[in-house]
Amino acid sequence: MNEELKFPFYAKLTFITLGLISLIFIFYIGQNIIVPIIMSFLFAILLYPIAQFLKLKLRFPNVLAVMIVVILFILFFIGLFVFLSYQISDFAEDFDKIEKNINIHLSNIQGFIRDTFHVSSREQKQYIDTATEDSLEKGKEILGTTLMSFTDTLVNLTLIPIYTFLILLYRTHFLMFLSKLVDKEHHHKLKDILTNIRIAINSYIVGLIIEMILVATMTTIGLMLIGVKYAILLGVMTGILNLIPYIGILFAGVLSIVATLTGTPDLSIIVGVIAVTVVVQLIDNNILVPLIVSSKVEINAFISIIAIIIGGAIAGVSGMFLALPILAVLKVIFDRIDTLEPWGYLMGDHLPKTYTWRNIKLPLFDSEEESKKSVFKTDVINPVFTETTTEIDPSKTKE
Repeated sequence: MNEELKFPFYAKLTFITLGLISLIFIFYIGQNIIVPIIMSFLFAILLYPIAQFLKLKLRFPNVLAVMIVVILFILFFIGLFVFLSYQISDFAEDFDKIEKNINIHLSNIQGFIRDTFHVSSREQKQYIDTATEDSLEKGKEILGTTLMSFTDTLVNLTLIPIYTFLILLYRTHFLMFLSKLVDKEHHHKLKDILTNIRIAINSYIVGLIIEMILVATMTTIGLMLIGVKYAILLGVMTGILNLIPYIGILFAGVLSIVATLTGTPDLSIIVGVIAVTVVVQLIDNNILVPLIVSSKVEINAFISIIAIIIGGAIAGVSGMFLALPILAVLKVIFDRIDTLEPWGYLMGDHLPKTYTWRNIKLPLFDSEEESKKSVFKTDVINPVFTETTTEIDPSKTKE
């Protein structure tokens, strides 16, 4: 007869912490292998409904349905790459204008520094030359790292479609492996976990795609209104870079400012680009993300930021992008395992996301109603913190 071993809380906490540290360490040393597999897993979940439609509705064989879906997936990214390459080639032709306008702005900045801080242009040039010499070696190291990252990216771009095809093709095989790995009495829980993982990841990726399209559209329209030359290219690049949390929008803003110098050195255009970027980000962070993305993955902001920082430290930009999907998978698993359920609750976000104002749903950050539902005022936890008191009749007290 199998007896269930029960460990004290500190032992469970130690085991869970060691397990998480081990997973992070394995992910760090094997990121070049693990990252393409996880990316392929996400794309396979996204493409699975299309493959099922071809297989069940149009009666395609499984191999043919998967092959068609992966080919369409590759063609989509090739088309996007060709579009961006065509736009960037036109942008590169205006590099001389950019350099000329940058020199104009640098001259204006030098004049401002000379008049304000009484530092001559010659002294400013000496400071710049000294800083350039000090950072030359670091620049070489960064260039070497960038080339290696570019090579790794090309390899991953080749492997991801192959992995995606194989995951879709052997999906049933992998599910049978998991069913053999888990006892039969827990198969219902396994099915529930896998179903919710698929729904959470699929919804999250679809939400990101919708957010990317809306951000790209708003940025394009805004840049067109202020007269930026490459508005469509910059809008698309902003939408794509916005998928990278925090740093993506900074790169997009710098790129947009540089691109404005192809037409005119007028400072008002640069101010207009900054204004468009800020307005789009306000709309994105306060409306689109709470309604479209955060509603798909119930992870609170504090845990999300920590996970993104850890993901960036482990695997760079790819790690930052994968942080939230991995958290979503872990939360689904934690919520359905009794011993890990508190960790799933810690990761979750149980505050209301929206409220209705004039038939329009808006993000809700705080409310009196929610504060009344504080955990310390519930019937479950309140008795722990409240002592029971009884009134004493003074006439019945014994002297």
